[in-house]
Order: sequence, then C-alpha cells, then structure tokens
Amino acid sequence: MLALPIVIPLLAAAVLLGVGRLVPRRAGDAIAATAAVGTAGFAYAVLRGTGDGRVVAWLGGWRPHGGRGVGIPLVGDQVSAGIVLLTALLVLAALVYGWRYHEDVEAHYPALMMLFLAGMAGFALSGDLFDMFVFFELMGAVAYALTGFKIEDPGAVQGGLNFGVINSLGAYLTLVGIGLLYARTGRLGLAPLGEALRGHGADPLVLAGFVCVVTGFLVKAALVPFHFWLADAHAVAPTPVCVLFSGIMVELGLYGVLRVYTTVFGGVLAAGDVRRTFLVLGVLTAAVGAVMCVAQRNLKRLLAYSTIAHMGLFVVAAFLLTADGLAGAVTYAAAHAGVKAALFLTVGMLLNRYGTVDEHDLYGRARGWGVPLLLLTGAAALSGLPPFGPGLGKALSEDAVTAAGYGWSPVLFVAVSALTGGAVLRAALRVGFGAGPHPSHARGAEETGGGEETEVPLRRIPATMAAATVALLAGGMVIGVVPWPVRAETFLDGSGYAAQVLHGARTGMAAHVTHWTATGVAYGLASSVLAVGVALAALYGPVLPAAVRRSAAALRPAFLVLRRAHSGHVGDYVAWMLLGVTILAASLVTTL
Repeated sequence: MLALPIVIPLLAAAVLLGVGRLVPRRAGDAIAATAAVGTAGFAYAVLRGTGDGRVVAWLGGWRPHGGRGVGIPLVGDQVSAGIVLLTALLVLAALVYGWRYHEDVEAHYPALMMLFLAGMAGFALSGDLFDMFVFFELMGAVAYALTGFKIEDPGAVQGGLNFGVINSLGAYLTLVGIGLLYARTGRLGLAPLGEALRGHGADPLVLAGFVCVVTGFLVKAALVPFHFWLADAHAVAPTPVCVLFSGIMVELGLYGVLRVYTTVFGGVLAAGDVRRTFLVLGVLTAAVGAVMCVAQRNLKRLLAYSTIAHMGLFVVAAFLLTADGLAGAVTYAAAHAGVKAALFLTVGMLLNRYGTVDEHDLYGRARGWGVPLLLLTGAAALSGLPPFGPGLGKALSEDAVTAAGYGWSPVLFVAVSALTGGAVLRAALRVGFGAGPHPSHARGAEETGGGEETEVPLRRIPATMAAATVALLAGGMVIGVVPWPVRAETFLDGSGYAAQVLHGARTGMAAHVTHWTATGVAYGLASSVLAVGVALAALYGPVLPAAVRRSAAALRPAFLVLRRAHSGHVGDYVAWMLLGVTILAASLVTTL
C-alpha cells in the first residue's frame, strides 16, 4: 500500500512516454489525471491507516533483525501521508487547469508532471536518507525541465538554468553529507542512523554532515539566503507548474530538514541551538520575502516572494520543535498551498486573456468578470482573515510561538500577513477596478526580470480553469472551518520512530485539534485591516501625509540594496548560498 503512491505515477509516466504519440492529447491528459486521482486515493488510505502512529513497509521484505538491517523502509505518518495526498490533489488541479492552458503540448508534459508527483511522494515516504536524496533529485531534475519547458523562450531557459545550477549545488552538498554520515556509521536508514549517532555523540564530522545534508533541503525550501532562484523560476515556469513549486515543493524542503533532524540528529545536536538558528533564518526569510513582495508589479514574482515570506513564518513555528508549533505550521502550510495555488491559477487566467502579468499593464482591464473576485478572496486569505485556513494556521502558530516565550511573534506574523495580503489586494483593486491613478507614469513598484509568455490568448476563461481555481480556494477555506486533528507530537518523536521502524513497537501520541482562539481572531482581523491600509497606501501614495512619504523615501536606499542583491546572475546566487552554508555551520558550532 505504501509503495502505490510512488508506483502509480511512475507507471503512468512510462505509459505516457510509450504511447503518448499514438493517442490523442485528451487521452494522455486522462491517463495523467486518472493516475493523480489514484495516487490521492491510496495516499488517503495510508493517512487513514496511520491512526495515532505510523505505517511501516520494508521493500522486498528485507526487514531488520535485532534492530539492524539493510532493507529500505517506507514510513507513513499523518504528516508524510498528508503531504502525498496534498501533492496529488495539487497535481490533479494543475493538470485539469492545463487542459486548456496549453494549446500545443505533447505527452512529455503530463509525463513530467507524473514524475514530479512520484519524486515528491517518494521523498515524503522514504525512511532512508539516500533514497530521500534519490527522490529529491528526481523531483529536482523534473522541476528544472518544467521550468524551462518553453525552450523557445530565452527567459524560460535562463530561469531553468539558474534553478538547475543552484539546486544541483545544494544537492551535491547533500550527497557529501550523506557520504560523511555513512563513513561515520555505515548506515543510511534514518532510524539506524539516529541510533548510531546517539551512540557516537556529536563531533565536527557529524556537524558537517548535518549542515551539508540540510543545505540541499534549505535551497528547495527557499530560506534566506538560499532563496534567490525561486522568484526567477516562478516568473518563467508555466503557471500550472508554479502551483506545485509554491504549493508543495518548497514545503517539502522544510519537511526534509525537520524529518532528518528529528530522526537522525535529534539526540545529538542540542535542540536549543538548532531552534535559535532556524528562528533567525525564519524571521529573516519572512522579512525579506514580505518587503520584496510589495515591491513587485510582475504578479507571478509578487506571489513567489509571498511564498518566501510565508515559508519564513512556517519555519518560525515548526522549529519551536513543539507539538503546538508544528501543528500550527502544518495547518498553515496546507491552507497556504490551496490559496497560493489558486492565486497562481488566477494570474494564469490574466496571462491567457491579456498576454501579460504586469500589474501596470493590466490596469483596469479585468473589469466585469470573475478574476478580481478571486484575487480579492485570495488576498483576504493571505492576510489571515478568519475563517480562511491561512488565518487559522497563522493563529495557531502565533499562539505557539508566544507561549514559547517569544512575545514579538504576533508583530512578525501580523506584519508579514498584512504586507503580502496587501500586495495581492493592491493588484486586485488596480487590475479589476482601476483603483488609484494610472500607474504608467508613477514611480511605484519595481519590475525585476522577464516572465512567462502566453501562447494563444483566450477570448473567455474555460470552465476547467475556473473549476480548478475555485476548488483550491474552497479547500483553503475548509481547512479554517473544519477542526482537524494534527498528530505533530508523533512526527517529532524520533525515538518512537526508531522503535517502530526497527523493532515494530507501535507508538502513537495524542492529536492536537485545530481551533480558533479569541486572540487568533483578533490578530487575523488586525492583519486584514492593515492589509487594506497597505493596499490603499500603495494605490494613493501621493495623498499620504508628508511625514509618511518622507519616512518611505528614507527607507528606499536600503530597499535598493536588497533589490540589487536579487540580481538574476547565477554566480551571485552561488556566492550567497555558500555564505549561507558558512553561517549555518558557524551558528551550530556551539552544539559540539
């Protein structure tokens, strides 16, 4: 059962590549969509089967004896199985949307989508570090191809190249870290590695192994300063592909870091030092992403930087390494996936209708149809407005971080939600209602780099595009309305993971049921009101008080420095990544 969510999309990709040229395009689309539905069904079955613990399967029946073994385990718990289910649903939505989005596409496009699904499912379910790397690389290689899918567009090729170089370097470091750990312990399974390292203790080689392994995952997670590739890739990748990048791929990077730390290094590297390091990375990522988000007029880049900002918030909550914090991060990430995916698909409608995603060029052109309403709804959700799912995840995370002793956390969460939600709201008002003065001659939001080019503009939006978008937005709403049990404590229990994987001991812990609190509702309303203020300030800046305008002008030099750092040059991005590796290692030296 555990292998089927990996096997089904792999078989579908093989079938598509084998017979894709021999059958009509709609048949290929149907094969891919059916495989996505099947994957989702089996992922849901695994999710139900986890109960209050985990489901473990050893491939080929190579089970351990006496706590030692050479087999490869697949491990499903609520978080990993939920990730596979969410991935399959996002792939299904992207495929349905793409039926009319792509006018001229061959079978290798849905085949790549199936390989992407298989890679993400395998990464989430693998209980072996080397196999995580294998699936990680499958996911990465397919992502590079999908980013540069329109090879006739130089911008797409450049974005795919930047993506490929940075992520490949991160992957090489991950492989180096795996080699170091194997040299130290002679083991590759997550559970055996964890038990072996607890016996050895921490030393410089173990620390180097951790830093190298998680570097590749941090690049995928787009944490500052590993994030530079993300906006470039989102700007040029086909819009349905952006659904997977922002909706689940970056979250999988964070999942990889958490999974490796809790199962392998939790008993070796001090939790306090790891928590401090990742809290700093999370705050920095949230701040940089939010500032860059409000400065964009390319709507795909705007949404990409919003993803970076929210990833920072997920990290702050998850790396409390408490059940409450992880429950908040999981809820937040799941709801954000639906809402952000819907926003990307909405922007894709604008691209297909008008041939551009430039906010200034679209001024007032979307009057009289449903896209402005979709953008407004997405903006409200991103800003944390109850009862949307992102608002609930934000409230749970705020409460957890505050309870852990970080009283500044509501300011961070409210500010980031207000800035990112306000940026989308500004775009909705400008594009759909012609709000504010015409921006053609205004000194406003910055434009950085090129973007995706449309194929044949559509005269009207097909029902499949609208249905996929509305369904994703509805999913983001449901998460905020229906109470969900989140078994975060089980995920964090590294010793219980090893006991069940190696010795068959059934372990499980109580679930945290998500629910709104009075403070969460209050902060959600506050960030939503501030988002409206951010949007109106951007639209009607000239009428603001002179003191406000002078303060904004004083901050502009600092912003220009930040903007220049996002240069689009792959050499600069490599330098930033290496600096990030150095800082990460230096911050964790105290764990030795």
